[in-house]
Amino acid sequence: MKPCFTLSVKIRYLLSSFSIVMLLSACTSIGKSIAQAVLEKSETEDARQCQVWGQPFTGIQAGLGKEKGKTKVLFVHGVGDHIPGYTTQFLEKLAKELNLTARAYSQKNIGLSAPLLAGKDLGNLRVSHLLNEERGIDLTFYELTWSQITRKQKELLVFDNSGEYDFRRAKINSLLKKFSNDTGPDPIIYLGDSRDAILAAFTQSFCWMATGDWDDLPASGIHACTGLNDSSADYIAHDDYVFISHSLGSRITIDGMQRIAHLLANVAKYADASNNVNIADSAIVALQNKQVPIYMLSNQLPMLQLGRELPEVVGSPSEYCDITGANYNKRMVSKTEIIAFSDPNDLLSYGIPPGFAEQYIDTRLCPSITNVSINIARVMDAFGLADLANPLEAHVGYDNDDRVIALIAKGIDHPNASPLVNQRCEFTKEVK
Repeated sequence: MKPCFTLSVKIRYLLSSFSIVMLLSACTSIGKSIAQAVLEKSETEDARQCQVWGQPFTGIQAGLGKEKGKTKVLFVHGVGDHIPGYTTQFLEKLAKELNLTARAYSQKNIGLSAPLLAGKDLGNLRVSHLLNEERGIDLTFYELTWSQITRKQKELLVFDNSGEYDFRRAKINSLLKKFSNDTGPDPIIYLGDSRDAILAAFTQSFCWMATGDWDDLPASGIHACTGLNDSSADYIAHDDYVFISHSLGSRITIDGMQRIAHLLANVAKYADASNNVNIADSAIVALQNKQVPIYMLSNQLPMLQLGRELPEVVGSPSEYCDITGANYNKRMVSKTEIIAFSDPNDLLSYGIPPGFAEQYIDTRLCPSITNVSINIARVMDAFGLADLANPLEAHVGYDNDDRVIALIAKGIDHPNASPLVNQRCEFTKEVK
């Protein structure tokens, strides 16, 4: 009987093993089916939200093709090491949306310098010229790369990426640590003594925008823009200026505008023959009549305001921005349209809450706030059991999002807005 019993046990073992294999195979198949279904669902149904609260805006396209004056766009990057050309993908998508079908044969690269920071390397201003020859329209795109200012200080952490330390880490953790070492120091450095240099780079970039057109710019070399003279006033009066920023760049752009407001309010202190700086009254008056939009991608203004001093002038918009105000002639511009983009799943971006502009942005900029809450990263939904969005993609994926490009190019809530925006974005006008 024992051999039969042994055989019976073996048979039952084989049958059990076969059943387990079949069960695992079935589970694997079911798992693959579920995963495939989730992926197919995410690929076929783009349910990402896009909601806009604030004031209508016309986008870049509205300024193209004017009888007099050009459209000039300045892009300011955020944290992490950047090299000239980092906006290429964004610029190509923007050109397509604006139907700018041609471009200049090469870009111009201006090494930035400033009279008030003599001998200081302030980074690079890369300038591209886009146009549509048939329609007679063009756009000049200025790309500021300020990473050269912080790169030397960030070398202090290079040892942490060396083999002596890095081999001890798990591979994914190693990638995350390198990313952290590249991006984390920039906000800290910006709060230190490099802040003046970065803001000088922004000021110089704007100065080059305001003092001439594409043909007037130097093709290469290190140069300083020495001010806004009477000839600049005509450019300022007729040109359209647009700013686009990402991440820390939003703080740099606002601080840069506030720095210009300070300089213009203290011309006698900063503009004289000794430093070769000239700021004409006619240029100041022309600037005071400008409306300037700032598109802030992955806006960080609220977080980067923490622990900082308040601007020089706050809390009195009617005095500076209303034509009957006592300090109307002391404004910097007539209006600064801030369009703040943020993804709710981005851990490092924020909308701008009510009252923020009045308390934390220089009143001389006459700021107006519009918030864009937009899902850049897709939210993966496993049949309602859980959902997750990649926070890194939510922070850096703006330059690849067609809705973002369309909003910047053609605005919202007006007849010439993009059909994509009309279909995919909801707009709520805010009134006072």
